[in-house]
Amino acid sequence: MSGGNKTILTVEDDPGTREIVRLACEPQHYTVLEATSGPEGLEMVQQHSPDLVLLDINLPGMSGLDVCRKLRADGHKLPIIMLTAKSDTIDVVVGLELGADDYVVKPFEVRELVARIGAHLRRSETVPGEQVKERFEFPGLSIDLRRRQVYHDDREVQLTLTEFNLLALLASRPGQVMSRAELLRRVWGYEVEIETRTVDAHVYRLRRKIEPSAEHPTYIHSVPGIGYRFAG
Repeated sequence: MSGGNKTILTVEDDPGTREIVRLACEPQHYTVLEATSGPEGLEMVQQHSPDLVLLDINLPGMSGLDVCRKLRADGHKLPIIMLTAKSDTIDVVVGLELGADDYVVKPFEVRELVARIGAHLRRSETVPGEQVKERFEFPGLSIDLRRRQVYHDDREVQLTLTEFNLLALLASRPGQVMSRAELLRRVWGYEVEIETRTVDAHVYRLRRKIEPSAEHPTYIHSVPGIGYRFAG
């Protein structure tokens, strides 16, 4: 995939990691911007409107988690991929619940990073699935595929791009059980089954936004040991 005019912002204080990101992105013809602290990263998002952010969790002064929280609170829907060490398991879950779209564990391979970036950029332009409808209507919930808008009881719900794509895919198959592996493949672009908490964290976040009661969901039901089912 050619990056075209896509801009990637790396918010990372480690120069070695920034160098790996540059090596990964430049052959794809991405424009690479760099910030070494949380406040600088927030400022660059405002100034340059990047297409995707690579965000280290352990930043000096202002953590990557706080940066992620601030970006989502300010309404930025761009994909955010957290860069994390293997020991940051709890922080990864928190980051996903705050609105990060994905995470990559350091040290990572250039090929893996390129694949993740490319997949998220493609999904920011398309809605997964084979829908021919422009809108899904369910009791108390409306999903406008063309405008990428969701309304719950006539109130617009702010979703990230990944949250919207996940909801749209589940809603396109009401009553059908979808495994975590299939959701990872169709929404995140993973071609192999891996162990990740990404799907569960995004479902948790979606439920908090669209369900009348997140503890007793109306729309997104868990299927133990398999995945999820949309009951519209």
